[in-house]
Order: sequence, then structure tokens, then C-alpha cells
Amino acid sequence: MNRPINPALYRRPRSVPVLVLVDMQQEYEIAGRPLALSGIEPALQNCRRALAHARASGIQVAYVRWVGAPLFQAGSRYARWIEGFEPHGCDMIFDRDRPSCYASPAFADAMERGSPPLVMAGFAAESSCLATAVDGFHRGQDVTFLSDASASHDLEDIGAEEIHRSVSAVMRVFGDVTDTQSWIATSSPFKPMPAAPRSRHDND
Repeated sequence: MNRPINPALYRRPRSVPVLVLVDMQQEYEIAGRPLALSGIEPALQNCRRALAHARASGIQVAYVRWVGAPLFQAGSRYARWIEGFEPHGCDMIFDRDRPSCYASPAFADAMERGSPPLVMAGFAAESSCLATAVDGFHRGQDVTFLSDASASHDLEDIGAEEIHRSVSAVMRVFGDVTDTQSWIATSSPFKPMPAAPRSRHDND
């Protein structure tokens, strides 16, 4: 699938974000699995909205996934993409075996080379997303976390919602935290420009 050509993307190339989708894998969605997230659907809906906006705007999308960890063995159903989040041919895909996305040398190289702002959504906020934000901060990258397009696990006797609120608060030390709709609105400079009407000639 061809990405739309958007002239706005050429005006300030280093201000154009990359949407980083973290661990959009079935392990987190399927009930009964060790890492299944209860109440994941609202976060998934917002991930879909963020992804649709990026695709419509020509914003680059980067998928980062677990590969090789015990629950994410290659070929396992649970390591596969959640339905509707399969990458397109123009997307970037990175594999890692530790929480931070920067544990992928290819991801670290690609993000540090151009130093684009990162807009992050996905699972799980208390580990992968937080570790990525910390690493990005120390690399001098701007990171924005879409809190409503992510979800966290409960930890010991602390519920998942409280963990997620706390993680979102800690994220503000290392980057910006916002919701999906606000990000879509503020990234409007990268929305596609309306197609100009075709000129007509007398001989048409």
C-alpha cells in the first residue's frame, strides 16, 4: 500500500513524529494468557484511532515487538499481531527481547539518526512504555505518551488502573503525556491537504 504524499511533512522534517506502537501482540489481548490485560479494548480503540490518523497523514509508523522471550516465541500464535494491527509494507518493524524499545539496536539507530519526536502507544505501560520513555529521555529524544492508548498490569496488591495512573504521572518526568484525541488535534499540520481540483481546458 502506498503512503499518501503530504507536503506538510517536508516543511520541518525533524518536527514530524513517528508513531511507535509497542507490543501489539495477541498475548496481551487473549483472556487467560499470563500477560492478558483486562479492559484492553478502550486502549485498543485509541490505538486504532492513532494508527488511522498516522496512515491518513503520512506519518511514519514503527512497530516494536517482543521476540524470543518465553511468552513470545517465534511462530507462536500469541506472539502474532493483534487483528487490525498488521504492519503495512511501508512501516518499520523492530524486534527486541527486553522491555525498552531501545533494546533493539536497529530501533535505537533509526530513532537516534533522525531524532524525530516519538509518539508512543501500546503495552505494557508499566514496563515497556516506561522503559522506552526513560531511554528516549537520556538520548535527548522528545517522547509523547498516549495514556489512553495504553494499559498496565496490576502489580502485587495495586490494581491496574491505579498502576496506569501512576505510570502516566511518572512519564511526565521523561516526556509529555496526552490523550489520543488531543494528539490528533495538535498534529493537524500533518493532516493530508485537500486535493486541488483538476483544471479544465476548453478542449476537455
